[in-house]
Amino acid sequence: MIYIHIFLAFLRSGLLCFGGGPASIPFVHNEVVERYKWMDADEFGEVVAIGNTLPGPINTKMAGYIGYKVGGFGGLLSGLFGMVVPTAILMIVLLTTFAQFAEEPWAIGMTRALIPVVAVMIGVVGWQFLTISAKALGLPVALAHIVVVGILVGFFGLHPAIIIAGLILWAIFGMKITTLFRKGANK
Repeated sequence: MIYIHIFLAFLRSGLLCFGGGPASIPFVHNEVVERYKWMDADEFGEVVAIGNTLPGPINTKMAGYIGYKVGGFGGLLSGLFGMVVPTAILMIVLLTTFAQFAEEPWAIGMTRALIPVVAVMIGVVGWQFLTISAKALGLPVALAHIVVVGILVGFFGLHPAIIIAGLILWAIFGMKITTLFRKGANK
Protein backbone atom coordinates (compact mmCIF):
# COMPACT_ATOMS: atom_id res chain seq x y z
CA MET A 1 0.00 0.00 0.00
CA ILE A 2 2.92 2.38 0.68
CA TYR A 3 3.94 2.24 -3.00
CA ILE A 4 0.48 3.40 -4.03
CA HIS A 5 0.65 6.30 -1.57
CA ILE A 6 4.10 7.29 -2.85
CA PHE A 7 2.87 7.07 -6.44
CA LEU A 8 -0.25 9.14 -5.70
CA ALA A 9 1.67 11.78 -3.73
CA PHE A 10 4.03 12.46 -6.60
CA LEU A 11 1.33 12.02 -9.23
CA ARG A 12 -0.74 14.77 -7.60
CA SER A 13 2.19 17.10 -7.13
CA GLY A 14 3.43 16.41 -10.66
CA LEU A 15 0.09 16.92 -12.36
CA LEU A 16 -1.27 19.82 -10.33
CA CYS A 17 1.71 22.15 -10.17
CA PHE A 18 2.41 24.71 -12.85
CA GLY A 19 5.60 26.64 -13.34
CA GLY A 20 8.45 24.17 -13.06
CA GLY A 21 10.64 22.97 -10.22
CA PRO A 22 10.36 25.80 -7.70
CA ALA A 23 6.59 25.91 -8.13
CA SER A 24 6.32 22.19 -7.39
CA ILE A 25 8.03 22.42 -4.01
CA PRO A 26 4.89 23.58 -2.14
CA PHE A 27 2.89 20.73 -3.67
CA VAL A 28 5.51 18.15 -2.72
CA HIS A 29 5.77 19.72 0.74
CA ASN A 30 2.01 19.41 1.20
CA GLU A 31 2.03 15.74 0.22
CA VAL A 32 5.18 14.68 2.07
CA VAL A 33 5.01 16.80 5.24
CA GLU A 34 1.34 17.65 5.72
CA ARG A 35 -0.65 14.78 4.23
CA TYR A 36 1.50 11.67 4.73
CA LYS A 37 3.92 12.99 7.39
CA TRP A 38 6.83 11.06 5.94
CA MET A 39 9.21 13.76 7.16
CA ASP A 40 9.05 17.01 9.08
CA ALA A 41 9.50 20.48 7.61
CA ASP A 42 13.16 20.68 8.66
CA GLU A 43 14.09 17.45 6.92
CA PHE A 44 12.09 18.48 3.85
CA GLY A 45 14.04 21.75 3.75
CA GLU A 46 17.28 19.78 3.82
CA VAL A 47 16.08 17.59 0.95
CA VAL A 48 15.26 20.69 -1.11
CA ALA A 49 18.60 22.31 -0.31
CA ILE A 50 20.63 19.23 -1.22
CA GLY A 51 18.44 18.55 -4.26
CA ASN A 52 19.16 22.03 -5.58
CA THR A 53 22.89 21.38 -5.52
CA LEU A 54 22.54 18.43 -7.89
CA PRO A 55 21.94 18.67 -11.63
CA GLY A 56 18.51 17.93 -13.06
CA PRO A 57 14.92 18.72 -12.15
CA ILE A 58 14.21 19.10 -8.44
CA ASN A 59 10.89 17.21 -8.77
CA THR A 60 12.57 14.06 -9.98
CA LYS A 61 15.28 14.16 -7.34
CA MET A 62 12.76 14.68 -4.54
CA ALA A 63 10.50 11.90 -5.86
CA GLY A 64 13.43 9.50 -6.05
CA TYR A 65 14.92 10.33 -2.66
CA ILE A 66 11.68 10.57 -0.70
CA GLY A 67 10.30 7.45 -2.40
CA TYR A 68 13.47 5.56 -1.48
CA LYS A 69 13.44 6.85 2.10
CA VAL A 70 9.83 5.84 2.61
CA GLY A 71 9.65 2.61 0.60
CA GLY A 72 13.12 1.49 -0.41
CA PHE A 73 13.87 0.70 -4.04
CA GLY A 74 10.19 0.05 -4.82
CA GLY A 75 9.34 3.44 -3.32
CA LEU A 76 12.00 5.08 -5.46
CA LEU A 77 10.43 3.58 -8.59
CA SER A 78 6.91 4.49 -7.45
CA GLY A 79 7.89 8.09 -6.77
CA LEU A 80 9.72 8.50 -10.06
CA PHE A 81 6.95 6.83 -12.06
CA GLY A 82 4.29 8.95 -10.34
CA MET A 83 6.20 12.18 -10.99
CA VAL A 84 7.59 11.62 -14.47
CA VAL A 85 5.44 9.35 -16.63
CA PRO A 86 1.95 10.89 -16.23
CA THR A 87 3.39 14.40 -16.42
CA ALA A 88 5.32 13.58 -19.58
CA ILE A 89 2.21 12.13 -21.22
CA LEU A 90 0.09 15.09 -20.15
CA MET A 91 2.73 17.54 -21.34
CA ILE A 92 2.82 15.99 -24.80
CA VAL A 93 -0.97 16.04 -25.09
CA LEU A 94 -1.43 19.55 -23.69
CA LEU A 95 1.43 21.19 -25.55
CA THR A 96 0.29 19.67 -28.82
CA THR A 97 -3.21 20.99 -28.18
CA PHE A 98 -2.15 24.31 -26.67
CA ALA A 99 0.19 25.09 -29.56
CA GLN A 100 -2.86 25.40 -31.80
CA PHE A 101 -4.35 28.10 -29.55
CA ALA A 102 -1.20 29.84 -28.26
CA GLU A 103 -2.01 33.16 -29.95
CA GLU A 104 -5.61 33.27 -28.77
CA PRO A 105 -6.31 35.98 -26.17
CA TRP A 106 -7.85 33.52 -23.69
CA ALA A 107 -4.74 31.31 -23.85
CA ILE A 108 -2.41 34.26 -23.32
CA GLY A 109 -4.60 35.50 -20.44
CA MET A 110 -4.65 32.06 -18.82
CA THR A 111 -0.87 31.82 -18.94
CA ARG A 112 -0.42 35.32 -17.51
CA ALA A 113 -2.99 34.68 -14.76
CA LEU A 114 -1.02 31.70 -13.47
CA ILE A 115 2.16 33.68 -12.87
CA PRO A 116 0.94 35.42 -9.67
CA VAL A 117 -0.37 32.11 -8.33
CA VAL A 118 3.04 30.53 -8.77
CA ALA A 119 4.68 33.59 -7.16
CA VAL A 120 2.45 33.22 -4.09
CA MET A 121 3.21 29.49 -3.79
CA ILE A 122 6.95 30.17 -3.95
CA GLY A 123 6.52 32.97 -1.40
CA VAL A 124 4.72 30.63 1.01
CA VAL A 125 7.54 28.10 0.82
CA GLY A 126 10.06 30.92 1.25
CA TRP A 127 8.25 32.08 4.39
CA GLN A 128 8.24 28.51 5.74
CA PHE A 129 11.97 28.20 5.10
CA LEU A 130 12.58 31.59 6.77
CA THR A 131 10.62 30.42 9.81
CA ILE A 132 12.62 27.18 9.98
CA SER A 133 15.91 29.08 9.52
CA ALA A 134 14.98 31.63 12.18
CA LYS A 135 14.33 28.81 14.67
CA ALA A 136 17.61 27.09 13.84
CA LEU A 137 19.92 30.09 13.43
CA GLY A 138 18.05 33.00 14.98
CA LEU A 139 16.25 35.65 12.96
CA PRO A 140 19.20 38.06 12.51
CA VAL A 141 21.50 35.31 11.20
CA ALA A 142 18.78 33.91 8.92
CA LEU A 143 18.09 37.38 7.49
CA ALA A 144 21.83 37.98 7.05
CA HIS A 145 22.07 34.73 5.09
CA ILE A 146 19.18 35.83 2.87
CA VAL A 147 20.81 39.19 2.16
CA VAL A 148 24.25 37.69 1.43
CA VAL A 149 22.84 34.94 -0.78
CA GLY A 150 20.60 37.47 -2.54
CA ILE A 151 23.62 39.61 -3.33
CA LEU A 152 25.74 36.65 -4.45
CA VAL A 153 23.01 35.25 -6.69
CA GLY A 154 21.32 38.46 -7.83
CA PHE A 155 24.26 40.78 -8.38
CA PHE A 156 27.19 38.43 -8.96
CA GLY A 157 25.29 35.65 -10.74
CA LEU A 158 26.69 32.93 -8.50
CA HIS A 159 24.77 29.69 -8.89
CA PRO A 160 22.87 28.68 -5.72
CA ALA A 161 24.38 25.19 -5.92
CA ILE A 162 27.85 26.69 -5.37
CA ILE A 163 26.61 28.52 -2.28
CA ILE A 164 24.90 25.41 -0.89
CA ALA A 165 27.97 23.28 -1.61
CA GLY A 166 30.13 25.89 0.15
CA LEU A 167 27.86 25.86 3.19
CA ILE A 168 27.95 22.06 3.27
CA LEU A 169 31.75 22.08 3.13
CA TRP A 170 31.85 24.74 5.85
CA ALA A 171 29.49 22.67 7.98
CA ILE A 172 31.69 19.61 7.56
CA PHE A 173 35.13 21.15 7.81
CA GLY A 174 34.68 24.68 9.15
CA MET A 175 32.79 23.56 12.23
CA LYS A 176 35.54 21.06 13.03
CA ILE A 177 38.21 23.71 12.61
CA THR A 178 36.24 26.18 14.75
CA THR A 179 35.79 23.50 17.43
CA LEU A 180 39.53 22.72 17.39
CA PHE A 181 40.39 26.43 17.81
CA ARG A 182 37.94 26.76 20.69
CA LYS A 183 39.39 23.69 22.41
CA GLY A 184 42.91 25.09 21.94
CA ALA A 185 41.88 28.47 23.33
CA ASN A 186 40.31 26.88 26.42
CA LYS A 187 43.50 25.08 27.39
